[in-house]
Amino acid sequence: MKFIHKYRTRIFPQLAFVILLAAFVNLSAAPAYPPEIPDTTVETYKTVDGIDLRAWIMTPQNHRTEKPVPVIVFFFGGGWVSGTPRQFEQQSKYLAARGMVAIMVDYRVKSRHGVIAKECVTDAKSAIRWVRKNAARLGVDPDRIMAAGGSAGGHLAAACATLPLYDDPDEDADVSSKPNALVLFNPVLVLAPIPEMPEFPAERIARLERRFGGNPESFSPYHNLDSPSPPTLVFHGTADKTVPYSTVVAFHEKMTSLGNRCELVAYKGAGHGFFNYGKRNNSFFIDTVNKMDAFLVSLGYLEGVPEYTYLK
Repeated sequence: MKFIHKYRTRIFPQLAFVILLAAFVNLSAAPAYPPEIPDTTVETYKTVDGIDLRAWIMTPQNHRTEKPVPVIVFFFGGGWVSGTPRQFEQQSKYLAARGMVAIMVDYRVKSRHGVIAKECVTDAKSAIRWVRKNAARLGVDPDRIMAAGGSAGGHLAAACATLPLYDDPDEDADVSSKPNALVLFNPVLVLAPIPEMPEFPAERIARLERRFGGNPESFSPYHNLDSPSPPTLVFHGTADKTVPYSTVVAFHEKMTSLGNRCELVAYKGAGHGFFNYGKRNNSFFIDTVNKMDAFLVSLGYLEGVPEYTYLK
């Protein structure tokens, strides 16, 4: 397929969606893991409990490390339970063709490693810290690190930017784990009661506490927003039944009220995972890539007009 680039530019009380996010992933398939992703260099960014956590790195053609470029780090979705780094393979191909380094990272999840979601957050922060610490060797700009992700992966990207806790105590805290910008695809951003959400049953809070291993508010990007926060682009479907659209509206309103840049792009009638490659003839995929490109240009991470790129 070829991209044709044209820039066009009631809160749900039920929050069982944070427990059911794994339904988004087809658990019946059992592809080889860790995956083989073409045109990448694979490195281990962290070893924990004997588990090597990998990063799949795509670089621009003729990339030279002495000329650092911006980098984007993608976190896959799957309810902190499952998922694969290949979710953002096509977005990574596109951005590498446009001149950025794109990195897809693995992190521990419940189905493969038996961990609580707190460990997912810690691994995500470790990944950002690893990129920044190794920026010179990777040929990336440590001050232009973007975090991105979908669903639970969007939560992890936002968590790196907002949560003051859950860094790995064995790592160098002098190297920041906070990204410089965010792109979030139907992300989980509200994990505890907010004024717009008066009904938040105690049993749901208890389930979240067990799932995350702590107070849900301490894991909730909305509840930990501050100023300044990284500029953020959010894509979300208005018919999302897994992560209610109203939660990202609340996040957007709080971000802007704090003086932070936050752009929310709504897709009327779209459900969860609408942006993924291969859905609806890729119409939403192409549109989100177009708008992500425009956002990156506005930040100075990309230059010029998009290059038309063929993606398999």
